[in-house]
Amino acid sequence: MNNNSSTNTSQIYALLDCNNFYVSCERVFAPELNNIPIMVLSNNDGCVIARSNEVKALGVKMAEPAFKCRDLVRKHNIQVFSANFPLYADLSARVMKTLRKFTPEIEIYSIDEAFLSFSNLHISDYQAYSQKIRQTILRWTGLPVSIGIASTKTLTKAANEIAKKDPSLNGVLDFTRLLDKEVDDYLERIPVRDIWGVGRQYSKKLEAIGIYTAKNLKHADSKYMRKKMTVLGERCVLELRGERCFDLDTNPQPQKGISTTRTFGGEVTDYQDLEEAIASFTATASEKLRNQNSLANIVIVFVRTNRFKGGYYSNSYHIRLPKATSSTILLTKYALLALRNIFKKGYRYKQSGVLLSGIEPEVQKQTSIFKSDKSNGKAKTLMNTIDAINRKWGRGQVKLLSEGIRKPWLYQRTRVSKRYTTDWGELLIVSCNP
Repeated sequence: MNNNSSTNTSQIYALLDCNNFYVSCERVFAPELNNIPIMVLSNNDGCVIARSNEVKALGVKMAEPAFKCRDLVRKHNIQVFSANFPLYADLSARVMKTLRKFTPEIEIYSIDEAFLSFSNLHISDYQAYSQKIRQTILRWTGLPVSIGIASTKTLTKAANEIAKKDPSLNGVLDFTRLLDKEVDDYLERIPVRDIWGVGRQYSKKLEAIGIYTAKNLKHADSKYMRKKMTVLGERCVLELRGERCFDLDTNPQPQKGISTTRTFGGEVTDYQDLEEAIASFTATASEKLRNQNSLANIVIVFVRTNRFKGGYYSNSYHIRLPKATSSTILLTKYALLALRNIFKKGYRYKQSGVLLSGIEPEVQKQTSIFKSDKSNGKAKTLMNTIDAINRKWGRGQVKLLSEGIRKPWLYQRTRVSKRYTTDWGELLIVSCNP
């Protein structure tokens, strides 16, 4: 066996990352945009949240305000899209479902990233296996991905960082087949600020003491790093050395708080419009709650105006429920009651949101010995039925009347692509005519 960077060979991890994910999703259904500069904008088309490699080469930064890019967009004919989150979420789910055909142990880290375990799979060539994963995902979803392989999660992140940027690697870098010196050569190419878990603030402190790269950090004194960066800093050093400190989290803990907030496309003055927004936010939060098999005890609603204009107003109101629930109907009832307690006429509201708190697992729900639980069973069946219909036919196909139809408060998305995979009315049309 090679004298590689691992001191614990019982675990082999991989990190899969979808390349420029939002941009790649747009290209799946518009292949003519391959190699064309593309940027994707946030809600309300406010700032840049995704860039193709061509746009990155032009110097556009993440979170760059969209209005600052106008001249560059015209000069280089950059294709601009509003964020199409239903499309991105669906393609992400397809990628994760595909991954489960290659390994049962997966930690979904974000919408476009997942840690995998290659342990106990009896794989003789991790690199070839990863190439097979890449090819399958590209064939089944149209999305390009990169994969880093190593004995620790931090090293897989580093390997993936290199694999994405070095065309000679063909999208895969396996640290487990390299000598220590070869791994160090790659780590020297990674700025310390790009190491998983370091971040901007810690990177400034590290650079001040002469640690500029992942290689520098790997060979730093781990106990000293604990003093500079807490125990997480020490673990980061150990992981870069191949000593496993972080296991795969295949069963993530349910969220302790679930929120849905929005900045409106314009300013909202009408109470009914604000009521519809709060009802819609509550429905979204309730669905998230049910997806993790949880119940909420507290509903919090907030509203605020534009802080940069005169007459600023901000307020919130919370209600403790009589009993924990995940019913959209009940949660909306109390959310609208909270709104009535904080709404004031004469203000131009710019943002609002709903937070569900006091979350507990559904199995822990306490029921009264004096009341029948039939109503709870009917409510759960109703919610499950609505969720199933919306999953099949598209979100919002069945909803409460209080959510409204027109939604004039909704954020602006002037350049959004079609929901090709989640809306029957927006399916891609293929012509069979010769």
